[in-house]
Amino acid sequence: MNEEPNGIKLTDEQKSRRRSRSVAIAIVLGLLVVLFYVVTVIKMGPAILNRPI
Repeated sequence: MNEEPNGIKLTDEQKSRRRSRSVAIAIVLGLLVVLFYVVTVIKMGPAILNRPI
């Protein structure tokens, strides 16, 4: 019942590399979202701020 799974065991170096790669991907995705937002606002122009609510 308490058998160890035959999965892959990562070393500490591999774990830290995986974490840093995940952080880098998250940063790139966040920058992409900000870029899309800025481009959308620029394409709509400043009139988007003067719309009636």
